Amino acid sequence: MTTSETNVELIGTDLSADLAATALSLARRFNAGATLWVVSPQWEPHAHHVAVEFVHPVIMGKRALPSVSLVEPDPVAQCRVASRPGDVILAVASADQAQVREIMRRAPAWGTDTIWIGSGPRPEPGSANHILWVDSDDPMVPATGRFVLMYHLLWELTHVCFEHPGLLRISDDECADGGCVTCSDEGRLAEVVVAPGNPLDSALVRTAVGEEEVDATLIQDIAPDDLLLIHGGAAIARIDPDEEVR
Repeated sequence: MTTSETNVELIGTDLSADLAATALSLARRFNAGATLWVVSPQWEPHAHHVAVEFVHPVIMGKRALPSVSLVEPDPVAQCRVASRPGDVILAVASADQAQVREIMRRAPAWGTDTIWIGSGPRPEPGSANHILWVDSDDPMVPATGRFVLMYHLLWELTHVCFEHPGLLRISDDECADGGCVTCSDEGRLAEVVVAPGNPLDSALVRTAVGEEEVDATLIQDIAPDDLLLIHGGAAIARIDPDEEVR
């Protein structure tokens, strides 16, 4: 897709494929009861705009999709409190936006899928479940309408998926492929809710399947909001603040 005035390709082949895959994933989440939480610390109007689009059906009589913009000063805390396992967090932000990076790191422990829309230098691969990116260093891209075009297409394509109910069912093969967090206990990410009162107590953590208690005797000085790697009901490592989570 290009503009006749500037001959700039707005949505290239790779981004088109990314949009289609993201829309299908998002439709499946909505179909299972998810809420979409939207953050944009740098460009708050984008957060409002995305949320408004999704709660308005593309065609009159079609379903509205639950979407809420989170625009308080601490979006990490907001996402932590608001989201439930199975929800989706969408961020419109540059790759170096610290709060969004932190949300993306913690989202696996909250059990949420993530979508990251932005431009300029890309986030590291695996930083979000879906990355929709404009490969341009022009600082005006967020204000030129290209972001709006992307999330309008995402909104419309998500509704298109609902017109094909067969697409919304996730097969057992898809669930097992790649380590679905509900199907295995291999190195799951957890966020500490309540630290142990003494070295022999368990820690209450938040994981992709909800809150649970884990053995914390291998890790010293655990504190609330720490990110832990858990396996077999025990915390086996702490994730450092600067360490990327894949």
